[in-house]
Parts: sequence; C-alpha cells; structure tokens
Amino acid sequence: MRIRPAAPAELPALQDIERAAGAPFRDLGMPEIADDEPPALDVLERYRRAGRCWVATDEGDRPDAYLLAEPVDGALHIEQVSVHPRAARRGVGRALLAHAADRAREEGLTALTLTTFTDVPWNAPYYARLGFRPLPEADLTPGLRAIRATEAAHGLDRRPRVCMRAPL
Repeated sequence: MRIRPAAPAELPALQDIERAAGAPFRDLGMPEIADDEPPALDVLERYRRAGRCWVATDEGDRPDAYLLAEPVDGALHIEQVSVHPRAARRGVGRALLAHAADRAREEGLTALTLTTFTDVPWNAPYYARLGFRPLPEADLTPGLRAIRATEAAHGLDRRPRVCMRAPL
C-alpha cells in the first residue's frame, strides 16, 4: 500500500470508492446513507488542490481508499475517509489516518477531529480503538459546531452522531 496525493484523473474513482464503501450501511438499516451521493468532482478537486485529498493505492497504484481533510480550529478535521470493501480490514483506513496525523503535525495542528455515527461498528467504535475520544457538546469549537449544523441540515442527525478528537 502506498499513500499519496490524489491525481486529478482519479477523482471519479474516489466517487466509486465512496459508493462501494457506503453499501454496507444498507445491511444496518441505513439505506439513506448507502444511497447518498459521493462528494461531487468539484468538491473533491477543491480538497485535492488544497493538498488535502490522499489516496491509499494497491500494488498497481490504483486507489483503494481516500481521505479528505481540512484545518478547523487548530485541528485537522477528517471530512471523509472511505475504504473500498475489497481493501477493508487490512489497516488501510488506519494508515490514511496516520498519514493525515503526520501532515497535521507538520502544520503545527494539535489534533485530528471527525464526526461519525455512534452505533456503526466501523465508525465511532473503530475510531475509539485508534485513540479518538468523543467530545462533549460543550467542548465543540465554533468550526465543529458549524460542521455539525451542516450535517444536521443534510439529515445526518437522524441517526446518533458524535464529534471525536485524537490529540497529536
């Protein structure tokens, strides 16, 4: 596995990864998540141009997973991390998060943050195993509050969600 910045021509493949990674949500009774459209190409391009769209590639240098991030209130916020099911359970997500943490440290950021579903095994419980801890509502920064409000406007709060933080 190799982690590197995404190339412009790979952005449609990232959408395919997102669709495949979303499919298991259907088995949890979350078809609205499974059917949710991946980030648009212009959104992916914005992250790519900012240097915050990384891919984990297979032996043929084809993306198997990707991570999008942006600085929010002194931390690097993980906007999206998706692993294609063909690459699941091989440490790919963990490696992408470690890569993001390294980049965040280089930029002088103090933590990684993310928002996720509390009751999905490969969401909050997985991130907790990697050192992320839930943030109480009172401890959310203004930027994280804005992210949660955007998520709520998109209907993501129909299921229990939490904001999590891992110090660097």
